[in-house]
Amino acid sequence: MIPICLLPAAGASSRMRGGDKLLEPVDGLPCLATMAKRAISAGFDVLVSLSSEDHPRAHVVSYLDLQICVVPNHRDGMSASLRTAAKVVAPHGTAMMILLPDMPAIEINDLREILNAHAANPDSIIQASSITGGPGHPVLFPNHLLSEFEDLCGDKGAAALLKAHSEKIKYVLLNDNRARLDLDTPEDWAAWRALDL
Repeated sequence: MIPICLLPAAGASSRMRGGDKLLEPVDGLPCLATMAKRAISAGFDVLVSLSSEDHPRAHVVSYLDLQICVVPNHRDGMSASLRTAAKVVAPHGTAMMILLPDMPAIEINDLREILNAHAANPDSIIQASSITGGPGHPVLFPNHLLSEFEDLCGDKGAAALLKAHSEKIKYVLLNDNRARLDLDTPEDWAAWRALDL
């Protein structure tokens, strides 16, 4: 069964001071579209969580072969997206990888490494880690843990599950600090682009 990659994109991008970080250009496309294309190219089915079907983010991925799930209670934070997505994914019996779409340093080969680690350890949690910063993203959860997403709350993602099942985690080391480099502010984006020059 093909694991599903969740791109949680129902947040408000509140730290961008009026902009939308997921619509920032990356490789000639809005960031959300680029990250979705990378996940598809790596071999995942893709699920994007959004606050509504008519959000501008929905339009930038409408031509891609992916599924959208609407998160009615998206103001509850990241946990709302995770709970909604887990309910969509769990019945299919497959794993779910959480790929934060504001992490454009994550490349196709990084995602393939996560997928390969899952194939070798199908009952484990697979978590990317950084040479300098420790554990980060993406994180892949096996199907048998998805029922526990129902208990998540707030904006801390799946941190509680990672803590509760730390013995199940297998780490995949990614180059540089890309497993922890998320871009939340205009300054973050400017600094990342300066590094990429």
